[in-house]
Amino acid sequence: MTVLILGLVLFLGVHSLRIVAEPWRQAQIARLGEKPWKLVYTAVSLLGFGLILWGYAQARLTPTVLWATPRGMNHLAALLTLVAFILLAAGNGPRNHIRAKLRHPMVLSVKLWAFAHLLANNTLADLLLFGSFLLWAVLCFRAARQRDRAGAPAPAAGTTAGTVGTVIVGILAWAAFAFWIHGAWLGVRPFARAVGA
Repeated sequence: MTVLILGLVLFLGVHSLRIVAEPWRQAQIARLGEKPWKLVYTAVSLLGFGLILWGYAQARLTPTVLWATPRGMNHLAALLTLVAFILLAAGNGPRNHIRAKLRHPMVLSVKLWAFAHLLANNTLADLLLFGSFLLWAVLCFRAARQRDRAGAPAPAAGTTAGTVGTVIVGILAWAAFAFWIHGAWLGVRPFARAVGA
């Protein structure tokens, strides 16, 4: 569990600088330069992410169950993660109505992904992992909305083609992850669990 916690501190810590230490972050970018800063940021993020995967895998070997998962939660989680993948695609896709309307769909995607996993999972490691990401996403979205109110530039206006393309990419990415990548990478086949629950 210590490895998981360390990974969360590193990964979410570096991703929280805009929330809690924006002046310090800007000072470091000015001092180091944008490319060296991005290199350090990426290295810390990858180290944290690797520790999260390793720590979570180790914690799953001896799980501490905290509650009984209600029937149907796996089905609901599968549906919510589908929406989360569409939001993730909207955060990266060009000129779509979802991003134009919500402004920060990627952060909302993380929030929904974490919430869905909390519904379907019931161990201490799950609570630490997904609860931490949910709390981070809530705080990050709040900070982003504050920047919006302070005059941050609005996203480009959406187009029908951009929106349709975003939804298709999100659905395809979700299907690939649910049916193959999640099981191959993490050893858990969530969609099979949802169907068989």
